[in-house]
Amino acid sequence: MKYLHLIWAALFRRKGRTFLTLVSIVTAFLLFGLLDAVRVGFDQAGQSANGAQRLQTGAKISFIQLLPMSLGARIAQIDGVKDVAYANWFGGAYQKPENQVFSFAVSPNYIDIYPEMKVSAEHRKAFADTKDGAIVGEGLAKKFGWKVGDQIPMQSTIFPDRNGSQNWPFKIVGIIQVPDKKSGAFYDQMFLLNWKYFDDTTPWNQGQVGWYVTRVKDVNQADRVLKAIDELSANSDHETRTLTEQAAMSAWMRQLADINLIVTSIMGAVFFTLLLLAGNTMMQAVRERTGEIAVLKTLGFSGGSVLSMVLAESVLLLLIGGVVGLALASVIGPAVSAGSGGALNLPAAGLTSWLIGTGLALLFGLLVGALPALRAMRVNITDALAGRA
Repeated sequence: MKYLHLIWAALFRRKGRTFLTLVSIVTAFLLFGLLDAVRVGFDQAGQSANGAQRLQTGAKISFIQLLPMSLGARIAQIDGVKDVAYANWFGGAYQKPENQVFSFAVSPNYIDIYPEMKVSAEHRKAFADTKDGAIVGEGLAKKFGWKVGDQIPMQSTIFPDRNGSQNWPFKIVGIIQVPDKKSGAFYDQMFLLNWKYFDDTTPWNQGQVGWYVTRVKDVNQADRVLKAIDELSANSDHETRTLTEQAAMSAWMRQLADINLIVTSIMGAVFFTLLLLAGNTMMQAVRERTGEIAVLKTLGFSGGSVLSMVLAESVLLLLIGGVVGLALASVIGPAVSAGSGGALNLPAAGLTSWLIGTGLALLFGLLVGALPALRAMRVNITDALAGRA
C-alpha cells in the first residue's frame, strides 16, 4: 500500500489513453452484468411456492405438437391431482407485428391454477359469459391504454380465423391484478381469451390442446404424479413429457435458444478482445516509462518491487473498470425491467455475479500485466538510461 501513490500516478500518466481503456473495460463488464442477469432471469422462471405445485404437460416431440382434449379428464383422475387446466398459444400482436403480447387461449378454470393472478368475481363472470371476451394484465392494459369495455383487434401471428384473416376482435371484460409485481411480472402482461372461442374460430385447432397445467395436492408427490401423467400416453401417437413449472420453462427456452451457450459465446469474444486491448495499453505504458523504471531501480527498488507495482497497476485498471461496469449493470438491468412493464426480467447483479465479475477482473489484470511486468523487472539500468532499452 505504501507505493499506491506511485501506482496511481503511473496509471493516469496518460489520462486520455487510460480513460479510453477504462471505457472499454466498463463496457465489457456492463455487458457481462446484463447478460448474466438475462441468464439468471431465465433460470428463475417458474421458481415460486405456487410454481412448485404446478406441472406442465406437453407433447414429448415438440412444444408445438397438440394433445387430445380427452387426456385432461384422465389426468384429473390420477391420485394427488387437485385440478387440471389447459391452454393454447395464440401468438397475439396488437396493431403491428412487433407489439407481441403474451396471449393464451385458456380453459375456464385456468385462473384457479394461478393464485398469483387476482380477478374479481364480476370480471370472472363476464369472461365466462362473453364468448369473445378477454381478461388482461393490469400492466398490459396501462401500456396500451385499455380499459374494461374496450373493443380491440388482435392479430394472431400463428392462427387465422375460418375466413383466413389474421385479425381477431376481442372485448376487454376484466383486469388481472398481480399483488406481487416483482415475481408476478409475467402475469401482469398476459392476455387471456376463451379457449372455446379460439377453438370455434380457427380451423387449425379442432378440439386439441397445446398443453395441460396440473396443480398437485402435495408438492412432495409431484414426481410421482408427473410420472403417472406420462404413463397415460406411453407408446401412443401423442406421448407426453411432464415437468415441474421451473423445468418446463427452462426446457421451453432451450427449444428456442441455448441461453447459457449464447451468453458464454458473447462474453468469450468480448473478454478476448478486452485482453488484447488492455494488454496493448499496459505494454505501451511500460515501454514509455523505461527510463523512469531505470531511475526507480537506481534509487534502490528491486526487480520484484517493480514487477509488483506494474502488476498492481494492471489489476487496479481492470478492477476499477469492472466494478463500475457491474455497478452500472445493477442499475440499468432493473431499469430496463421496469421500462418493459415486466416483459423482461433483468435482476440487479447479485452476490454471485459480483464475485465472478471481481474474480475475472483480478484474473485479467494479472494476465494483462504479466508480460509488461516481466519486461519492467528485466530492465537494465545502464541500457535504459542510455536510451538503448
